[in-house]
Amino acid sequence: MTPDFFERAAARLSLTLVIAAIGGAAFNLFGLPAAWLSGAMVFVATATLAGAPTLMPARLRDALFFMIGLSMGAGVHPDVVERIGEWPVSMAMLVLVVICVTLAGYVVLHYGAKWSRETAYFGAIPGALSYVIALATDRNADLPRIASSQSLRLFVLVAILPFAVVSSSGTVSGEEGRIYVSGVYDFLIGLPLCLTAAWLAVRTRIPGGWMTGAFFMSAGLNASGLLTLVLPGYIVLPCFVMMGAHIGCRFASMTFRQFVSVLGASLAAFAAAFLTSLIGAFIVAELVGIPFGQALLAYAPGGLEVMTLLAFMLDLDPAFVAAHQIARFTGMVLLLPFVTALVLGRNRPNKVS
Repeated sequence: MTPDFFERAAARLSLTLVIAAIGGAAFNLFGLPAAWLSGAMVFVATATLAGAPTLMPARLRDALFFMIGLSMGAGVHPDVVERIGEWPVSMAMLVLVVICVTLAGYVVLHYGAKWSRETAYFGAIPGALSYVIALATDRNADLPRIASSQSLRLFVLVAILPFAVVSSSGTVSGEEGRIYVSGVYDFLIGLPLCLTAAWLAVRTRIPGGWMTGAFFMSAGLNASGLLTLVLPGYIVLPCFVMMGAHIGCRFASMTFRQFVSVLGASLAAFAAAFLTSLIGAFIVAELVGIPFGQALLAYAPGGLEVMTLLAFMLDLDPAFVAAHQIARFTGMVLLLPFVTALVLGRNRPNKVS
């Protein structure tokens, strides 16, 4: 790689972060929930679709995930063990909700938007974009439509979920960080443990390994009361901004024309899927006696990292949300090849008509 390459990459990254910071600051100025995350995402996504050369390097993204995972563990308090009793019922409901969410999206995309069976099926699956694209590659599916539908769903989720959660609970935790900040001893012990856990999670291909491993190690240490692992606000806030920029950069693979062409169908499918998630979350919240917003984030058809981060930012239980999002992702990875074969039959040549 030439020096020019790194100069161009540095310039693109700088531009991306400036746009993200402006977006986060604008949303924060208006007092919107999860402002630094959602504002950065909206501004960067808009700039990306307009042709701006935005960029979020993979290594920086992984470091960002690790830092956020470590900090989110502070949201898990020593009483977490008492809450585990809530999980079996909600986990059982999760299976039903995922099936209904996929079915609702499929009906809209196939019968309403007239997408092909394969494209509608993969476009309706909630989350796991990279894995879904890998499965769809060998089939008669329109990959740009699938990627656009999946990316648009995550975009809309991050844009509206904070409002839905705040309106149901009326609270937002301070995005400037927690009151308590780790001491030197906490970091000297906790940081290597979180790094090791994150590395092992990546090696064993656990979903969102850098964030998941760091989060659960940090959560375990915080829940035990042995250590306090929480980053100061001047570190956490830029992480929120960069996470928003990361989501916005996902639109780099999509032209504005593609975006417009799938906008109506994708929004309609999202509405059907989200309504299904709302119903499932309401039932679980009533059955288990947990905040509706917490159940909604656990059942939302979005990414593990983002949904868990929103739980942390909105002062809900990130351990509950992460456990359910991981269960959803893991179940999909294990079962999707068999379900796909059952629903669509054997692999077909990849021809898009």
